[in-house]
Amino acid sequence: MLLSTRVRDIQDSITMKLNEKAIELTEEGRVVYNLSGGQLPIKPLPEFIEKIHHQLNFLKSYQYSPSAGFVALRKKLLKHFADTRHLSADLLENWDAIVSNGSKHSLYNALGAVVNPGDEVILLAPYWVTYPEIIKFWGATPKIVKSNVYDAFVPAVDDIRKLVTEKTKAIIVNSPNNPSGVHYSDDWMREFAAFLKERPGLIVISDEVYADLCYFDPKPTYFYQIDKSLLAQTIVVHAISKTLAATGLRLGYAIAPAEVTAAMGRIQGQTTSGPNSLMQRSLLDFDLSHLESFLTPIRNHIRLNAAFLREKFREANLGHCWYQSTSAFYFMIDFSRTPMFKRFGDEGDRSDVISDELLNKEGILVVPGRDFGIPNSARISLVIEEIPFQEAISKIIKYLKKH
Repeated sequence: MLLSTRVRDIQDSITMKLNEKAIELTEEGRVVYNLSGGQLPIKPLPEFIEKIHHQLNFLKSYQYSPSAGFVALRKKLLKHFADTRHLSADLLENWDAIVSNGSKHSLYNALGAVVNPGDEVILLAPYWVTYPEIIKFWGATPKIVKSNVYDAFVPAVDDIRKLVTEKTKAIIVNSPNNPSGVHYSDDWMREFAAFLKERPGLIVISDEVYADLCYFDPKPTYFYQIDKSLLAQTIVVHAISKTLAATGLRLGYAIAPAEVTAAMGRIQGQTTSGPNSLMQRSLLDFDLSHLESFLTPIRNHIRLNAAFLREKFREANLGHCWYQSTSAFYFMIDFSRTPMFKRFGDEGDRSDVISDELLNKEGILVVPGRDFGIPNSARISLVIEEIPFQEAISKIIKYLKKH
């Protein structure tokens, strides 16, 4: 059967494929250190599970919700956003929220609502693997701003400015960042806000899925907090996936000017219809103030794993390959400056080859950096239990030290 050019051009999600690979290898009896995971290895907090149990008794939990989600939940999410970003309610008077089937779905809807074929969308490398595929799906072109380990993978605002053309419609900013595990500083956000004032027609999709998972101060700030007028050109994307350890429950949301969420709702209404009613009603019934107590030990755990990583790199004289991760679940290993890399002897991207070797020889599953826009690197996750994480990092460093 002849497939459409649109679907033929879409790449498989490498993170989804690797997660399936880890499950497959484990079921075969192999010992696998899965450092590819973008999810917490724990259940959601008991208070949320209790709300799910409670909602099982109600008929509406099994029936359609409005396409954009229950109105009461949308209002709750909008208020939570205003409170946590320290924004007055009057600033969001003409804003709304739309609830979707995960943040990936929200991103599809957001880009579908604002970009046309032939438009350009700026991405900041490293970027989440799905961004380019969504952009191409809607007929637009991704334009990449590069960064490197020397700057802790924080792109320069001047480099963004140089990439803007008359075709530039939007830019996606992901802070805290997947895959680098850093969030952009307040100074960076101030400089970015000044840049946006030069481009009032440029739409910013602010992917804030990891906003609550910062384990080193100062906490993330955002450009629209610095200059409130920039809210007019902003779409914020969030989800319960990371903060509630609920990736499989597929509930995300976007917050934006009402004309944008209405457009997103039209797309959603003709594709998936409303999101999961049971999860919506459970979240509506859930007290979001419980999040802080739930996330505190998780942040502490990730910070301890990050500290172990730092010390092992220093002990192995690989400090020049290390940077301070501060948030989210991840760290990017730069292979290009390690002793192991010398054996390749050329300037090609060896991310896939090295990742395959780590899996086949050491039983360690990582995500090749090529798919994040950073060659000769890999993303590792910091969320697994302390002992297996330490064993995996020790194996990786031994591998990196080989000539």
